[in-house]
Amino acid sequence: MANASGGSSTESWLRRLGWLFSGLAILFLAADSAMKLLALPVVVEAGAALGFVGDDMARRLGVVLAICVALYAAPRTAILGSVLLTAYLGGAVAAHLRMNSPLVSHVLFGVYVGAFVWAGVFLREPRLRQLFPVRRSEQSA
Repeated sequence: MANASGGSSTESWLRRLGWLFSGLAILFLAADSAMKLLALPVVVEAGAALGFVGDDMARRLGVVLAICVALYAAPRTAILGSVLLTAYLGGAVAAHLRMNSPLVSHVLFGVYVGAFVWAGVFLREPRLRQLFPVRRSEQSA
């Protein structure tokens, strides 16, 4: 069944779900970036505990994150943004791992956010789904 834009209703549903996931990730990461750009005391204190000391460091991280989020939010650069956000979040995972932070709540939090970012772009980008198709496993007879 085709929708008004010429695509299937399944394709339209997947794209909407992808934008929902992406929108939530964008809101969360944009808020995180804004807090870093403002060098809020809670951000500066948390950063210092991980070895990222000072207002200037918080602001630089905020700029990097803002650029990554902007690239992710733009449809033409969403995949590049996803790759860059993965790198940024990998740094967060490494920093928490180095500080022996709790595994599930702190170390893996960047992995959770990264999975959400990729789920969003995977669902909204048909070319990415063609590149990495999800297939059902074949049942043995």
